[in-house]
Amino acid sequence: MAQPHGPEASLEIGGKVSEWDAADESLKSFAHMAVAAQVGCSWCLDINYFQAQNHNLDLAKASQVPRWRESDVFTPLERDVLEYAEAMTNTPPTVTDELSRRLLDRLGPAAMVELTAFIAFSNFSTRSNTALGIESQGFSSACEIPLAARSELPAIASTP
Repeated sequence: MAQPHGPEASLEIGGKVSEWDAADESLKSFAHMAVAAQVGCSWCLDINYFQAQNHNLDLAKASQVPRWRESDVFTPLERDVLEYAEAMTNTPPTVTDELSRRLLDRLGPAAMVELTAFIAFSNFSTRSNTALGIESQGFSSACEIPLAARSELPAIASTP
């Protein structure tokens, strides 16, 4: 049997990642959107926000992910997940032991490992899409709540 390569392999990996269930779906969705906002993948932000609506996630929160630091809608756990996603995305990564410890204490080992692998996959897909010039297709325009624009990045979060 021929092995998938290129786009087919990426889709296959994405399909397997979507089956993971140790971490809360909304946390993973917010994390992927945080990575997409930081990397600048308009496709990932667009489709993940649209999928949040279809998975009955909190759209008021999902719409605010690009400006999560200024928004007051997120819980402390959600804020830590968003910070973790950005810290993993920074070049070089800036994840602290304190942040990892807080997440591990609240999520448990299985969800922590899954969240970490999910964010790594999010980096793979957002960076691949951006490099290939894949852009937003306007899916999020079907959502009742508009997707917030990204705020200015903190100096540490800038990536080349």
